[in-house]
Amino acid sequence: MAKKNSKRRKTPRKTKAKAKSKVVTPLRELKENLEMKDLLPVRRLLEERLKEGGATTYEIPPKSVKIDELSMNEALNRINEVALDLVNQIKITGYPTFKIPSRTASNIIYDEKQDLLLLGHKTTNKSLLTLTSAQETARLMKVLEIIHELLRKRKHMTKREVYYGDVNLFQDQKFSDASIEDASTLLKTTRNSTGIVAKARGSAVGRLRLKDGNEIIDLDAQGSGSWSITPMIDQVEVIESDAEFILVLEKDAAMMRIIEEKWWRKYPCIALTAEGVGNVATRMFLKKINRDLRLPTYCVVDADPYGHYIYSVYIRGSKRLSYESPFLATPDMHLLGVLSRDLDEYGVDYSCRIPMNKVDMKRLDDIIAEPYVQSNKKWKEDLELMKKTKMKAEIQALSSHGIEYLTDTYLPNKLYSGDWI
Repeated sequence: MAKKNSKRRKTPRKTKAKAKSKVVTPLRELKENLEMKDLLPVRRLLEERLKEGGATTYEIPPKSVKIDELSMNEALNRINEVALDLVNQIKITGYPTFKIPSRTASNIIYDEKQDLLLLGHKTTNKSLLTLTSAQETARLMKVLEIIHELLRKRKHMTKREVYYGDVNLFQDQKFSDASIEDASTLLKTTRNSTGIVAKARGSAVGRLRLKDGNEIIDLDAQGSGSWSITPMIDQVEVIESDAEFILVLEKDAAMMRIIEEKWWRKYPCIALTAEGVGNVATRMFLKKINRDLRLPTYCVVDADPYGHYIYSVYIRGSKRLSYESPFLATPDMHLLGVLSRDLDEYGVDYSCRIPMNKVDMKRLDDIIAEPYVQSNKKWKEDLELMKKTKMKAEIQALSSHGIEYLTDTYLPNKLYSGDWI
């Protein structure tokens, strides 16, 4: 009798079929060869802004701290007043203390009327004679000493240089940075007024001529590059511009496309980028040209929660620097793209969309919960769509349609249709 074969027959493994890229047909009827004269929504907004005339003035509500932009002499006087008050405290009580406006989240106020994040009146006491705050107070006094020297000599210094002013005292730059912000709020002035500036990171091109000190800078004649935005914006003066709008880009890659196409010559504009979240110098520069030229201003960021956060920082300020919001924020800037609905309307292929992770979803929920989003129906709807699809995409995803798609099709059609938030 033949033995049964004990070996089981191997069944072939089932292999998962590779997901095919789903081609998306654009839902929007797109126009070709659009010119500036066709962008009527932009022209109408420009006319409205020019009719308004004059710079917008902010009325600081009583519940928030009033911060002033000071000349060097005025800032010096405030330091002298702080020093004199400290001496008087030593004479009278023998217990010298700084009362500094608190920069904690609980002291951040959202002013719905002016659509800005501001600093409240709560204060933090920092004493020279207590173990818990003596080191922080010593760091603050060192920063005030540096600021005094800068103002007296009419000089500027980066935050990194301040840290190297006394490495053993500061130990880490995060501590010197915190002391710089404490000094600004103590003096009730902007950081730029103290002579301490951030590292230059942004760049700009387009239809604008500036005067920086004794030099004339033409942003239309920067060759294959762009003008690096100076952190010393107080020395920059706008000479002239025939731009009709301002375009702020999150990504350097998008800015490169604008530069290579010389896009501002067909669509008269000023384009700028901070290569990510808006740094102080870039936001100050944007605020300046938006205020001086009265131009419609648009922002293009990634279609993800972080992109929307970047937009929020430009228009309302950051919570960390809420005391400077009136000098840094551009509340009338519109979110042009990339909106969540654009992914279908402009036929972004599913292979270029990225599933959101838990961190993305948490950040998205936090943004949706913000009062300034809840009060903006269009913005809330677009974020809710992102939450529903759980998908995100970068600006570069548009290039799947072609290298020039961003400049030749997407941006002109968005401006032509007036499709912004």
